[in-house]
Amino acid sequence: MKQKMIIGNLEMCQLPDLGISDLQVRIDTGAKTSSLHVDNLKRIKKNGRPWVKFDLHPDIHSVDELVACEAPLHDIRRVKSSNGVSQERYVIKSTLNLGGQSWPIEITLTDRSDMSYLMLLGREGMAKRVLVDPSQTFLLSEDGE
Repeated sequence: MKQKMIIGNLEMCQLPDLGISDLQVRIDTGAKTSSLHVDNLKRIKKNGRPWVKFDLHPDIHSVDELVACEAPLHDIRRVKSSNGVSQERYVIKSTLNLGGQSWPIEITLTDRSDMSYLMLLGREGMAKRVLVDPSQTFLLSEDGE
């Protein structure tokens, strides 16, 4: 069996397909799917195929920093949010870089402005690659930066 990396409840990750180099991600074993806070979400067509276009503020403390993103629309699904409300969300696939390893994950796009972290990494996104130590943060980086 391949050695699993041990991660804390909060880590730094990259989403290179979206041009995101440093993003704090909340590790949530209670969530099935991963989710990302986006603004100005729009469904568009590109070469006759469905895509989504959205804005992302990778630094939660600096709303001036903005990354405009586009990605192929992978799916639309009903997701029950943390407050128990079921909502339809766009789903994209993206590469996740975490602790020097990379793998593809599915990410639902939503408004997480009332949450403390812009991204949640859910169980499916962990892909049997990690063990979570909920008492620790930033185990994969020196200081969370």
